[in-house]
Amino acid sequence: MNERIKQLRKALDLTQQEFADRIGMKRNSIANYEIGRNTPIDAVIVSICREFNVNEDWLRSGEGEMFCKLETNDIVAKATRLLGEKDPMFEAFVETYSTLSPSDRKVLMDFGVNLVKSLNGKTSD
Repeated sequence: MNERIKQLRKALDLTQQEFADRIGMKRNSIANYEIGRNTPIDAVIVSICREFNVNEDWLRSGEGEMFCKLETNDIVAKATRLLGEKDPMFEAFVETYSTLSPSDRKVLMDFGVNLVKSLNGKTSD
């Protein structure tokens, strides 16, 4: 399992610290999992799978695909519940975003961060 945790983290393009932060752990715990010194308890495995949409069978045994495939309708439904209303533009964004690979999602996220930084640096007249 140690190699799969490292493989997952690298596929998500996260540092050990970023990975640990997302599941509420310390970086050294992730490092210990990755080198095989410790094995995560079931609660940690469930947290990893929930946070990163990981196939639990793959994480535990290496069988199957790394990520669970969510149907686009499921993703849009979850997003709509969070918003509390239907928004066609947001639904289209979520539908398109859900088809991206983790690396493409990171490119989009980096673009958004840079755009916000650029806009914050401008002064309005």
